[in-house]
Amino acid sequence: MGEKGERTRARMIDATRDLVEGGGYFGTGLAQVLKASGAPRGSLYFHFPGGKDELVAESLTRAGAEIGRLMEDLLADAPSLAEGVARLLDALGERLTGSGWRKGCPVATVALETAADNDALQQVCSRVYAAWEGTLRDRLAAEGRPDPAGTALTVLAMVEGALLLARAHRDRAPLDAVARSVAALV
Repeated sequence: MGEKGERTRARMIDATRDLVEGGGYFGTGLAQVLKASGAPRGSLYFHFPGGKDELVAESLTRAGAEIGRLMEDLLADAPSLAEGVARLLDALGERLTGSGWRKGCPVATVALETAADNDALQQVCSRVYAAWEGTLRDRLAAEGRPDPAGTALTVLAMVEGALLLARAHRDRAPLDAVARSVAALV
């Protein structure tokens, strides 16, 4: 695939990510993706022969990796996991408010909408969450914390819940409350 093809493919993935994160899997149509990306109709199945599910899976994988790198960077620079999670919640809160409360977790909406009926997308969501959980677990283990796996799962659930509540309330207070709770937990 040439450079132009790669750019078209990347624009379609980025457009899908934005649309799905803001409107969900079922609220995003392929015509919207094509319009938002400026890609010609024929390029959709050329780049994504599996159709919408393949395109959404790729966008979730890319979004998950991006948030994963953010998490790794913030945790690496922080003196403790609690401070790193507070920084992560702040960054995600800025992202959320900057998007007009449309962009919380790039994976959660699709996970909620498709996990029961779409094995391929459920597996992508599961892999992204497992990677994030692993990053938290590794930091907890490096700090010598007891039960790093269980605590990592708890912290990730708290972060995800805080994003959902902040979005629902259009208020950053749940993010701040979870930052304090994580500090008390670890």
